[in-house]
Amino acid sequence: MSRADRFLHGRKTLVRGCSSTVGCFVFKPSFKKRKISVPIEDYFSKGKNESEDNKLRFETYHLLWQQMKSETEQLQEELNKNLFDSLIEFLRKSHSGFHKSSDWGCQIKLREIPTAALILGVNVTDHDLIFRSLTEAIQSNVTQYVVSLKAKDCPDIKHFLQKFVTQLTDCRGDVKSKEEESVQVTQKKTHCSMDSLTTWYKTITKKTGPKMPSKKRITSSQWHSPPVVLILKDMESFSTKVLQDFIIISSQHLHEFPLILIFGIATSPIIIHRLLPHAVSSLLCIELFQSLSCKEHLTTILDKLLLTTQFPFKISEKVLQVLTNIFLYHDFSIQNFIKGLQLSLLEHFYSQPLSVLCCSLPEAKRRINFLSVNQCEDIRRLPSFRRYVEKQASEKQVALLTSERILKVETQSLLENLHVYHLNYFLVLRCLHNFTSSLPKYPLGRQIRELYCACLEKNIWDSEEYGSALQLLRMLAKDELMNILKKCYKVFNSSEKQLGSTVKKIEEFLAEFQNLDDAKEEEDSSGSQSKGFQKTDLYHLQKSLLEMKELRRTSKKQTKFEILREKVVNFIDCLVREYLLPPETQPLHEVVYFSAAHTLREHLNASPRIALHTALNNPYYYLKNEALKSEEGCIPNIAPDICIAYKLHLECSRLINLVDWSEAFATVVTAAEQMDGNATTSEERNEIIHARFIRAVSELELLGFIRPTKQKTDHVARLTWGGC
Repeated sequence: MSRADRFLHGRKTLVRGCSSTVGCFVFKPSFKKRKISVPIEDYFSKGKNESEDNKLRFETYHLLWQQMKSETEQLQEELNKNLFDSLIEFLRKSHSGFHKSSDWGCQIKLREIPTAALILGVNVTDHDLIFRSLTEAIQSNVTQYVVSLKAKDCPDIKHFLQKFVTQLTDCRGDVKSKEEESVQVTQKKTHCSMDSLTTWYKTITKKTGPKMPSKKRITSSQWHSPPVVLILKDMESFSTKVLQDFIIISSQHLHEFPLILIFGIATSPIIIHRLLPHAVSSLLCIELFQSLSCKEHLTTILDKLLLTTQFPFKISEKVLQVLTNIFLYHDFSIQNFIKGLQLSLLEHFYSQPLSVLCCSLPEAKRRINFLSVNQCEDIRRLPSFRRYVEKQASEKQVALLTSERILKVETQSLLENLHVYHLNYFLVLRCLHNFTSSLPKYPLGRQIRELYCACLEKNIWDSEEYGSALQLLRMLAKDELMNILKKCYKVFNSSEKQLGSTVKKIEEFLAEFQNLDDAKEEEDSSGSQSKGFQKTDLYHLQKSLLEMKELRRTSKKQTKFEILREKVVNFIDCLVREYLLPPETQPLHEVVYFSAAHTLREHLNASPRIALHTALNNPYYYLKNEALKSEEGCIPNIAPDICIAYKLHLECSRLINLVDWSEAFATVVTAAEQMDGNATTSEERNEIIHARFIRAVSELELLGFIRPTKQKTDHVARLTWGGC
């Protein structure tokens, strides 16, 4: 059957059976692969906001991001340290148990494989980084024989053992002898099994004798037979049969091959018992290890990167909401949150010409002296600076709008005030969080990021939640208030130069609480209680309690503690109203704050429907080919076939006639070929056009725009969003 006959047969089948996947032919494109070789710094000079300091802005961005990245990596290392230390201690103890087999209990335990169940949470995208760091820690502290496997690489026990053997024989980083190399090559070529792997392990370790420890910690060189650690990164995804077979086989060779397992678990440890029957799980000696919660990790990241004056870059409330919503409702990924923060930083330096001043305060003051006339005009055009100028006297307004020298001096002063504002802002924010984080129902949020978002959005004291929090604060006990004040004292005392009077005031409150003598008031209250409880029957007792409650409610006399507590609450309220002003109230806040949440949402929030429609309806948007430009409503005849078929299908109703659709497609395509003047016969041209049409229809069906229908044999049903 010729190619044309096959095509015609496929087309008849398409019309008769309403299947757009039969008779589809693929033609390889002739264009070359596109290479992107434009350096990233060039985008700053090719953007919509061109200025003379593009290179300096990019260098400032790069330096600032490297500092933030270094701080993040160091923080993650500190957060994982406790978990890694516990795991390493478990590995050492487990391996030492292999050599102590004198009593019957140890003999029984020797048949169990030491297993660490590592609960990492559902943030699967962060697991690779954790396992990479864990592998490095184990190799430097316990053993160099560490293997990591994923479920997708191990569909059966054969591939499992092959991957295991291949990675294990590549673990030796020292210089190998010829004998070891020959054994390793032979091992890879022969059939992979636990017997051959055990033989290789004996050969590798037989010449390694115990050495005197040069350090206090135990290393793999001190052991005659170092353990082999196998990490299963995604334990839930492994086949039950593969796990069962490997565990049973490994347990039989455990006396010769000291294996230790680490299960990476994203959900719950109960998955071990769901995947493995009791006969298999009894061969494991399991110990649980829990990593830090994703939310706690996020709070720590925000605390180190945003709630500090160490880095000048800040984000607005809407941008922070976009990042946290993606984190909380999509992936719980810290790495993706950090990438979103990096994108915000890049967009800020790309879109804001004055971001050149988003650096350390001394460097910003130095750069202000070298600002050009255009950059001075950019400062004058800032909305926050214009509001600031309107509040000044008329003479100063004229000077700021006409004199570059006075403008630069004032800009230096405003940037310094902005720095001081942030110092005080974060101190008072932490203090308020200490007061409100333990209140019932958490009116201002349990995490500091929730309180931070509320303060960024508007005046926090105008919200109902703030009023509810103050009412609850007026009901705190003495011990609770003193503990909170001690925490606030540590917060304010950490900054010696800022809010010194506040530190003294808190010290006075603590001293007054300590010297408070409520003995007389307690005697009065106990006397009134004993007087009310003289009646023994239930009716009179209840009546006395109601009378006491009404008396306390109507009494206007406050105790000394209540008066002092009211002073503390009023003092905190004054601090909040004075220092927790929204950033929009500060002049030049645009220099350091990124607020284009819509831009960030376009990049990070996946919208496949909009992207597909845009790509098919207007291919120029993504391809950037000038020939694809067309007026609205027109169909360019040189557009990709799927774009032509898509735009034609938009003009159809719910059911699309394939014959009419094919003729319309041919009409558009042949218009382009007539312009090109191709010297092909009409029959050949029709065959090629029909093949292209069938391929385009098949692609649309694959994307979910159409589907076969049984209502009419030569029609397909349109599956448009919104239903028409």
